[in-house]
Amino acid sequence: MLITIDPDSPVTLHDQLVAGLRGALARGEVRRGERLPAARDLGAALGVNVHTVLKAYGRLRDEGLIQMRRGRGAVVVGAPETADVHRAVIALLDAGARAGLSLDDLHHALDQGAER
Repeated sequence: MLITIDPDSPVTLHDQLVAGLRGALARGEVRRGERLPAARDLGAALGVNVHTVLKAYGRLRDEGLIQMRRGRGAVVVGAPETADVHRAVIALLDAGARAGLSLDDLHHALDQGAER
């Protein structure tokens, strides 16, 4: 599981961490029943305060993606819902086909959209 944090980003550190962890769960890099790194270890690895990690873990707990238990740590119990993303991808592919755009054209459009 690779998570990167950009201290110069306008997005808060804990929001970046939540997004990184959510992405790892959605991609299946971490599966149900697996333990996440201890907050202290993850904080040290990323160069962030342990409370930042605990805040991120708390958000994931509130979303029902992890459980936190004393002595057991943070354990994955769910994965983010990605059905909306899949529907949007299909709609994008359909719209691109109707417009005569290639897959490379769509990739380029996504890259441009991500830069905004």
